[in-house]
Amino acid sequence: MSRSKFSADQFLSSSLEKRQEQNALRKLVVHKDLVDFCSNDYLGFARSEKLSKNISKAYSKLNPSNGSGGSRLLAGNTTYAENLEIYIAKFHNADAGLIYNSGYDANVGLFSAIGQKGNTIIYDELIHASVHDGMKMSSASTYAFRHNDLKHLEERLKIAVGIIYVAVESVYSMDGDYASLKEITVLCKKYNANLIVDEAHATGITSNRGEGRVQELKLEKEVFARVHTFGKGLGCHGAIILGSSLLRDYLINFSRAFIYTTALPIKSLVAIHESYKFLQKNEGEIKTLIKHIVVFKAAISNKARPFLIESDSPIQCIVVGGNGRVKKIANQLQQKGLDVRPILNPTVAKGKERLRICIHSYNTKSEIMDLSKAINEHFNVKNNAFVTKKL
Repeated sequence: MSRSKFSADQFLSSSLEKRQEQNALRKLVVHKDLVDFCSNDYLGFARSEKLSKNISKAYSKLNPSNGSGGSRLLAGNTTYAENLEIYIAKFHNADAGLIYNSGYDANVGLFSAIGQKGNTIIYDELIHASVHDGMKMSSASTYAFRHNDLKHLEERLKIAVGIIYVAVESVYSMDGDYASLKEITVLCKKYNANLIVDEAHATGITSNRGEGRVQELKLEKEVFARVHTFGKGLGCHGAIILGSSLLRDYLINFSRAFIYTTALPIKSLVAIHESYKFLQKNEGEIKTLIKHIVVFKAAISNKARPFLIESDSPIQCIVVGGNGRVKKIANQLQQKGLDVRPILNPTVAKGKERLRICIHSYNTKSEIMDLSKAINEHFNVKNNAFVTKKL
């Protein structure tokens, strides 16, 4: 085996140069004093002073600690953590739940653990990167089906072997559209497949109580596992995998992302608990958010509308072909005080680069109208930067 003629630094430099050539180099930036149309803080919980006070008050009543002290299987488990899992499972009408440090950890931990040799995982082509990484760590055969294409899903189900799992997002993070969950559950039942639903962008948002799409459609008993994350609609951090008590026990024993990591500190658990309680007292924020989504969509001009991906969720995306084009437009919007970020290839497919706009309950109607006006202006100018294929 020959040694590489390149040093580690040469490899790093070359990789970054290629990204730069593709106009896809990522950098960390901090935008101050811009109107938020970027974050996943859909209900404003992350910025809520009242929720912050609730968390501090509840935390002060416990024995404060700076960290958990270890993994859940060693020093990091607490009665508080176990009771919180029971509380969240009950809220989501599930038998049991297991908390993970993030949504990424939850998906990696779930799919790497259940994807054994001889089994099959079928996934929507737009499934989140964390699911892809979990599948890569598994030994199962994996097949993608075209986005929301039920016919193609059934074709995949027909060739699947072993224990079959189907993975979808209830609300897709980069398109904002919904999975056809009712129809998918029918297909899963027909082919004895186990449905896994990532509810990351539905948690706190859908239905009157923010329970997620699965509950909204009353499909709890038809789903093998649900992943709810806390870092978006709930404004804190972490995630939970919901399912049967048997699944919980299995993950405790075989999910490496759960076993080999330090547990969340007690203050994080308190934040999750208080956020769920806060959600139940602030259902009006969900109604306000839905109204704002309607206002934004109605304000988009006829010229711009063909480029807007159809979505009733807070995620509203305008497709602009090309990394350079979408970066340019996002920069122009930011210069107008509107925090809209570009989503570039390779995060999305080439030609599908987009402005990813997140609507929030705390955005004012005036701010939403300013955004829609700025977007519409681009389409009203001949030979503007939005030259791309219509959806």
